[in-house]
Amino acid sequence: MENQRLNSGHGPYYGTDNPGYCPSASAAPAMYAPPVADPSAPSAPPAGTFDNVPGYEGTMVGGGGFLPPPMPTMPMPMPEPGLAQPNWNIPSITEDTAREAFIMFASSKCCYNSSPAREGVITRMDAFNTYRYRLETFNESRSTEWSQEPYNGQPVDAFIQAVPGPWDIPAQAPGLFKDHTQVIRVPYTSSVKNCYACVGMGRSPCKDCAGAGNKVCWVCNGSGYRHGDDRCSHCSGRGRENCSQCRGQGSKECSTCHGRRQILVFINLNVKWTNHIDVYVVEQNSGLKVGNLSKVSGKEMHKDAQYLVYPVRGFPDPAVVGASERLVREHQANYSQTSRILQQRQTIELIPITRVGYMWKGKSCVYFVFGNEFKVSSEDYPATCCCCSVL
Repeated sequence: MENQRLNSGHGPYYGTDNPGYCPSASAAPAMYAPPVADPSAPSAPPAGTFDNVPGYEGTMVGGGGFLPPPMPTMPMPMPEPGLAQPNWNIPSITEDTAREAFIMFASSKCCYNSSPAREGVITRMDAFNTYRYRLETFNESRSTEWSQEPYNGQPVDAFIQAVPGPWDIPAQAPGLFKDHTQVIRVPYTSSVKNCYACVGMGRSPCKDCAGAGNKVCWVCNGSGYRHGDDRCSHCSGRGRENCSQCRGQGSKECSTCHGRRQILVFINLNVKWTNHIDVYVVEQNSGLKVGNLSKVSGKEMHKDAQYLVYPVRGFPDPAVVGASERLVREHQANYSQTSRILQQRQTIELIPITRVGYMWKGKSCVYFVFGNEFKVSSEDYPATCCCCSVL
């Protein structure tokens, strides 16, 4: 009697038209794929998944751009001019301090002989004024995005009341001039929807077996036999084996709704506090690389912190004045359009740099002592071993 194809509408049947099929009274029955969700279900939320919430029309999945803050209803406070500083003198270091710093520097290097630092004769010490100007702008920016989670009976509050605007939701920065991010669920935006990924079935087709629940046996390559009439023991002659990923079911629990069939959708408000810092260092041709100064602190000569700061006035170095004018203008222009400036702070440090010339065994050398920490830089130290030369 001719085998006839069974068609349950749920998956393939492997009968006479399987090339490796061999009819036998003891042959194992063919394998069927169990019912699975529609493989054409969208992988991303369709447009109709989310409600149209007034004030949040441009909100997307994954977030969008930052939302500009509303215009202030009250006039913002005007910045106050900074106080003039009467004393801009640079502190000088003694020869003993310079030598002690040099000895500590040489002793910290495994390949340096400390003799030049201990026995070298200091011939000259030159002090240099080096100013570091720093401007900080601490601002708050807000953005929104649609989010989702499996529905497990959470409160649903969509349209119970009017939804507050993105800038009407209270959020408090943990501290000034510190980066921080906070995620707040927007009230009255939570609603329940059928899961778009599994079309409300709770399960999704197994990608490993394409929803069939079984795969071609890797031992017999689907023939059901290994050698001649030797039936494949791995698949019991069926030519197919159950998919190990879905355990033969042809589908897996939906990763979007976790099998709950429904999801809770809502709007998240992302509040981000950022401290933007720009630094300008005046070069005084001392010979020390400017990059070294990032490792040290200086004497604070001027500090001004308020809602908005005025550029520095009355400073003896015109380069600092120019840098302050430029950076204050740029910060207030760049960070007031898409965010709310909460505070600005500007400081001027005087970083002491002393260039020390010394003689050792008839050779003239130079090193630098800089910063409040008395750090030392010496690029021509005269007594290093060969491994330092290679490095």
